[in-house]
Amino acid sequence: MLIGDNAVVSLHYKLSDAQGNEIENSAGAEPLKYLHGAGNLIIGLENALVGKASGAQVSVAVPAEEAYGEIQAELIQQVERSMFQGIDTIEPGMAFQSEAPDGSVQRIVVRDVEGDTVTIDANHPLAGETLHFDVEVLEVRNATEEEIAHGHAH
Repeated sequence: MLIGDNAVVSLHYKLSDAQGNEIENSAGAEPLKYLHGAGNLIIGLENALVGKASGAQVSVAVPAEEAYGEIQAELIQQVERSMFQGIDTIEPGMAFQSEAPDGSVQRIVVRDVEGDTVTIDANHPLAGETLHFDVEVLEVRNATEEEIAHGHAH
């Protein structure tokens, strides 16, 4: 069976940045299992897997626009330190969860602190990055009706 919409795919992967630094690696853990075509993977990786079968080895560079998008300047803001009530020390690199305007939870990272001004960034940590994947397809099977209805592999 080949990978296409409504296929459940099990795979192992290694994710690296453009400099070759490893970001994630599923080796030694449970394989990643996903429902193809349901938006469960970044689009660039999902597209690269179409038509592959069990046993396939795939290496692909996924540009930012097909991964987590380009860095959006409007998601980088300066806020007052008072927005971080109850937190005594605020330093670059610290991550927090915040409620987005639409009510969803978003991750923000402190980029800079100058006096009472804190620069925060709500972009995905991998936004603006070309991502390099080395993938081994372990299994491809037809999704069940329940998996298709739920939009994910069981």
